[in-house]
Amino acid sequence: MATRPLVTVFNDQGESSGKQSLLPSVLKAPIRPDVVHFVHTNMAKNRRQPYAVSKMAGHQTSAESWGTGRAVARIPRVSGGGTHRSGQGAFGNMCRGGRMFAPTKIWRRWHRKINVNQKRYATCSALSASALPGLVMARGHRIQEINEVPLVVANEIESISKTSAAVSLLKSLKAYSDVEKSKESRKIRAGKGKMRNRRHTQRRGPLIVYSEDHGVTQAFRNLPGVELANVNHLNLLQLAPGGHLGRFIIWSQGAFEKLDTIYGSWRKQSVKSNFRLPRPKMANTDLARIINSDEVQRQLRRRRPNGHRASLKKNPLKNLQVMLRLNPHVKSTRRAEQLRQERAKKAAAKKA
Repeated sequence: MATRPLVTVFNDQGESSGKQSLLPSVLKAPIRPDVVHFVHTNMAKNRRQPYAVSKMAGHQTSAESWGTGRAVARIPRVSGGGTHRSGQGAFGNMCRGGRMFAPTKIWRRWHRKINVNQKRYATCSALSASALPGLVMARGHRIQEINEVPLVVANEIESISKTSAAVSLLKSLKAYSDVEKSKESRKIRAGKGKMRNRRHTQRRGPLIVYSEDHGVTQAFRNLPGVELANVNHLNLLQLAPGGHLGRFIIWSQGAFEKLDTIYGSWRKQSVKSNFRLPRPKMANTDLARIINSDEVQRQLRRRRPNGHRASLKKNPLKNLQVMLRLNPHVKSTRRAEQLRQERAKKAAAKKA
């Protein structure tokens, strides 16, 4: 579908509005999962908050080693007496109540710098993957019933301000099943995260991309799994959650037509400074068709009818057939030697 030059624009009733938009060049950019994964991994690190254990943890006791000569380990031991605690090992990471090994510090290198061109390349790849229904379905989105990918809706979607109207729009576009999938997937997180303000996990639903906000964010923000993004500020963490390509995107017509201005094309300059839209290495990826085409086959030499194959040289001392070709007399010589050895064995047996 990504090679189709025109995309249908649907109205708020889920029907074709009779208008069409030209497919932006960024949706035909090369897809590089390796670049997307690298950039996503580093971008996700930039939202982390520093954490560390207390620098006093495990050291809030007076303890000294007993030294050598008392047949015990030289680990520091709690001083004093009259309690079970006295004489117990302290401070070490192997001790009960001791500090951890290599205590964490807040000055760890939490954040990562990423090349601007790499981020732009990854964004282009993520947008291009969102225009391929196979990749969108492989990511787990329920798009079996929608009419077209990419899904473009008229600019009236940007003026919706009620959640009920947003739900009816998604149902008319047959995209609401993806929202229901996200709603049903809400589960309590396994592990300690549920104590740390991330109690639930949930699958991602559709991403609504708009050009101007006339109430669209208020209408869609409360639907489970649905996210919104301004076309001028697209984020790779939303376009490829988890580093996985193929996010289901619902575009407003204004946002869809703005992509060529933002990212440019292979003939038109982008508004981003020092940026050229990535170009595929191959215009036609059907390699078998290229090799078998008349243009390529005409330049190849003809197949030689009776090609001479060089014979494999064999060692006559190890291969009897080769030795017989070189010296036919060797057969009688070896036979005579074999008979002589047999006669010698019989003579030796008689003497014994």
